[in-house]
Amino acid sequence: MDVDLSIVIPVRNESRVLAETLERLTKASIREIVVVDGDSNDDTVAIAQSYGAEVVFSELGRGNQLNAGATAASGASLLFLHADTHLPSGFEYEVEGILRRSRVVAGAFHLRIDSAKWAYRLIEKVVDFRSRWLQLPYGDQAIFMRAGTFHQLGGFPAWPVMEDFEFARRLRALGNIHIAQSSVVTSCRRWESEGILRTTLRNQAIIAGYWLGVSPARLARWRYGDDLQDTTSVAARV
Repeated sequence: MDVDLSIVIPVRNESRVLAETLERLTKASIREIVVVDGDSNDDTVAIAQSYGAEVVFSELGRGNQLNAGATAASGASLLFLHADTHLPSGFEYEVEGILRRSRVVAGAFHLRIDSAKWAYRLIEKVVDFRSRWLQLPYGDQAIFMRAGTFHQLGGFPAWPVMEDFEFARRLRALGNIHIAQSSVVTSCRRWESEGILRTTLRNQAIIAGYWLGVSPARLARWRYGDDLQDTTSVAARV
């Protein structure tokens, strides 16, 4: 029996990773996959359509794209997935079971990074602490909730960065954000391309800036420099 779950995937020029992600999702018993394109100029849209995903178009920016996907989705529950993140087998049933728990308003998965380097194990431990004890999972952990909860909160802020962090803060004010037993596996591509230490220190600076009230637009410049066209990629990794 299909789980009444819609998966929303924001994309821009993700042709290198999207096919594998969608291939895995074709085995899941879910209502639909909604791919939200932010002006790709590669084969991203064609790949999404070839796997039967519903494709919608949105203004670039992960907050905008996630909200557009949620608006187009018809499932009773929503799961927001990055194009380079793979969900575990049977995730749909785990999601449904978690959302049936009392006082649970949302959930997310443990994070595993697709690399054998020891530094990533440390990052995963920090992510686990932040998610479990601070109730602040990030978007690369595949946050999920009932559609009604999403709309009650008015969706994600239309920010170029930290939209998942802010949304998690609003969620935890409503109730418990439960972290699943199983894990998603996400690509290490950004850490590898920019350097683990540099990426980690910069993202900690972005988090600190957020708490100090620095505007999302300025935080985005810290993250992307003058190139804000990459705003669907991970904006706030530990």
